[in-house]
Amino acid sequence: MRKNLVVVMDDISEIKVVKDTSLAMLLEGQRRGYRLWYLGDTDLYLEGSRTCARMRAVRVEDDPEDWYELGEPVDRPLGEDDLVLMRADPPVDNDYLMATYLLEQAENAGAKVVNRPRALRDFNEKLAIARFPELIPETLVSSDAAALRAFVQRTGKAVLKPLDGMGGKSIFLLERDDRNLNVVIETLTDSGARLAMAQEYLPAISEGDKRVLIVHGRPVDKLLARIPGKDDFRGNLARGGRGEGRPLEAADRRIAETVGPVLLEHGIEFAGLDIIGDRLTEINVTSPTCVRELDAQFGINIISDLFDAIDP
Repeated sequence: MRKNLVVVMDDISEIKVVKDTSLAMLLEGQRRGYRLWYLGDTDLYLEGSRTCARMRAVRVEDDPEDWYELGEPVDRPLGEDDLVLMRADPPVDNDYLMATYLLEQAENAGAKVVNRPRALRDFNEKLAIARFPELIPETLVSSDAAALRAFVQRTGKAVLKPLDGMGGKSIFLLERDDRNLNVVIETLTDSGARLAMAQEYLPAISEGDKRVLIVHGRPVDKLLARIPGKDDFRGNLARGGRGEGRPLEAADRRIAETVGPVLLEHGIEFAGLDIIGDRLTEINVTSPTCVRELDAQFGINIISDLFDAIDP
């Protein structure tokens, strides 16, 4: 086992304690005896060919009123004693991409980085589903307004979304006769300057947008169905969806057992698949969530299984 658990994440003071998977990782790391370190993606820097970071020691508690305590900043290189968890949220912007290059250098110096930096660049969370065409809904990615409009016209009802979003932000449900169709396409594509995704609408969303977690290439046996509220079609918990734990069904397991080994082959140790009905809609690799909800509902410890796999 390595000595240090280094977690690259967004502002720890802003997290929701009962829901935050990065906190679950810190809590499990603390329980296992790692020295915990906290930093953001812009705290990484390169000195010669060595990746270093300005980081702070952190102590954590599972307490919604008082969940962390930070030490003074420390600068040091990353190396073979470090298990680094890259948990910064999307968008995968320039700062994020530069951080993955620096983490790749840390990997070369002996650090274990999860998920692998190259994979974080290669597996766009929306586009990666194209690797599995037999599993996905009818999908179009384009910046061309006419093509996107024709897709909605042909399918009758479609979901349009940006390629770099998260948490259900800027996702639109549109029908062929919707008077907002043109302006939504203009907005998402920045009038043709940016790619957007259109997917056929899947009525099974009413039964939940299912999050299936993948640990070291294998699915967790329980999933979280995120069920839309009465005033929204999106199941995302950040948009008012309700989380309901369920066992995996045969179709969920078939998808997970197809995708999981491919992810592991590329160094993705921890991922979240989004499944509606029997269709794969996204592959979350940057900062998958829903661990805390499943742990609480089923009395399990998903992150313990992850640590057993990545740093035994």
